[in-house]
Amino acid sequence: MSLDLNPYKTLVFDCDGVVLNSNKVKTQAFYDATLSFGHDKAQALVDYHVQNGGVSRYLKFEYFIEEILKQTVTRELLNELLVKFAMEVKAGLMQSDIAEGLIELRKQTPQAKWLIVSGGDQNELREVFSARGLFDLFDGGIFGSPDDKDIILKRELENHNIKNPALFLGDSKYDFLASNRAKLDFVFLTKWSEFGSWKTFFTSKKVVACSNINELTNGNGGCFEY
Repeated sequence: MSLDLNPYKTLVFDCDGVVLNSNKVKTQAFYDATLSFGHDKAQALVDYHVQNGGVSRYLKFEYFIEEILKQTVTRELLNELLVKFAMEVKAGLMQSDIAEGLIELRKQTPQAKWLIVSGGDQNELREVFSARGLFDLFDGGIFGSPDDKDIILKRELENHNIKNPALFLGDSKYDFLASNRAKLDFVFLTKWSEFGSWKTFFTSKKVVACSNINELTNGNGGCFEY
């Protein structure tokens, strides 16, 4: 099917699995950061992470402490886990593949403001995007945790940084739900997604699915509606 991007005043992008091929980097980092507590507990966090793609690392580590370790969350333990995780992730983000077609899509949508709205750490994202020459593509800003996507979308809509009609490009169930709550149109990108049951989930939801950003720049003939 063909998706006309010309009417959109705003394009909102998730980062991991959309702009960068970094989902596996994050998954491995969750495992490594918690392996000292045992393989089973680290794997339980990985399973939770994959099932809740797009959710902030802060919430995932709080879940790990409370629900997997059965402990009270303390600032010391939470910070220890976050630091371990961040060190590995930043190195991985610097080496992750950048989505093909991203520059071409920017050229094809001069009318649209671009934003990143991610579950990744906001300062980390801004550093990585600057270092990799991507920062200036996102003239609407690069936003991430500790604020979650619902908070960011609500705030940026209220301050008119996101103007409708707006389109969210995501690769997770949470991306879809957050965009739906914010009343944004949604495109699901499949190639790097870790959302294994997406075909079942999107059945009858009238969501456009494409393999990757490159398909949006080539007449999106490979896109289809669920």
